[in-house]
Amino acid sequence: MKVNVRAEFRLPTQELRDDIPFFTKQLKMRMDMIYPADDPAVAVFSGHGIRIRVERGAPEGPGCIRILTDNPDDFADGARVLIAPNGTRVEIDELNPPLILPPTQHSFVVRRLADQAPWVIGRAGMQYRDLVPDRLGGAMIASHIRIPDGGPVPDMVHYHKVGFQLIFCVHGWVDVLYEDQGGMRRLNAGDCFIQPPEIRHRVCHASDDLQVIEIGVPAEHVTEIDHDMALPTPHDRPDRVWDGQRFVHSIVQDAKWRDFRLPGFICRDTTIAHNTQNVAGVQVVRKGQGECPWSCHDSDIHFTFVMQGTMTLQGEGRDPFALTTGDAFVIPPAMMTRYADISDDIELLEVTLPGIFQTRMDT
Repeated sequence: MKVNVRAEFRLPTQELRDDIPFFTKQLKMRMDMIYPADDPAVAVFSGHGIRIRVERGAPEGPGCIRILTDNPDDFADGARVLIAPNGTRVEIDELNPPLILPPTQHSFVVRRLADQAPWVIGRAGMQYRDLVPDRLGGAMIASHIRIPDGGPVPDMVHYHKVGFQLIFCVHGWVDVLYEDQGGMRRLNAGDCFIQPPEIRHRVCHASDDLQVIEIGVPAEHVTEIDHDMALPTPHDRPDRVWDGQRFVHSIVQDAKWRDFRLPGFICRDTTIAHNTQNVAGVQVVRKGQGECPWSCHDSDIHFTFVMQGTMTLQGEGRDPFALTTGDAFVIPPAMMTRYADISDDIELLEVTLPGIFQTRMDT
């Protein structure tokens, strides 16, 4: 037997006759109900995805209604804030506001796993550890994410309104479905995904002790659930572009190693700089031949995570930091630093925005 259900918000009023023209004419809503006929005390309005019951003497406060539209300047004669006769505040705003990238507040950051930064429960039950607490003024977020107990992940099809997003697997594996990228994709340790802005995806299954590094720009960005799209999508379009970026699945087994920008190291390029039109670059770095000199860079954001091994980070005017697996650091532009005491098994994840920048050696 089908059961009909209807929900509505109740708002108070003192004089319903004053509210009717406001909700119907200014807010362009439809009046669905009014009673009693001889002295109306209740009116119900619907529109813009909501249903509102305005009731004389209702005990609730007047509340706030947010109306989001493609053209807020034309909705209520350009007004962005309205106050209804019953006291309800109405805010008119952008349905799809432009992504704002705050300017980077550069700082030298070292985050060590041994310092016991707290793990917190985030979306879909995943555990998060913040790797850049000051977020560089809101410019970026770097999270160490883990799922201790593997199995199905209670995730939904969703997307992120971001400028750049990286998922790098440092331990275990995870299966993910992506819009227009074929069937299930498995991310193994050493692999990474670039999730272009607003690509729909769903995390499906994870191994025990899954650990990934997630980089997002800006730090605060919106995640929206897509209740209509089913994954996998019927079309496989690997060359599709989202806001100038392509989906990237970089697989460690396909890696080609070459000299790194700093002497004493080799690296593998994940092709991310090319596929994001130089928005960002991602390198996996290992020990090579020779010593690493003092150097500085002109990249806006320069983040590194120690995936394996040990090293000492030296910085001008700073005490040296002994780093090991699970530690992370950010080097601001123009600051002289040096990587020293490098263990043979060192493996670093370097993420920079932009992808191509200049490095100056102190010779």
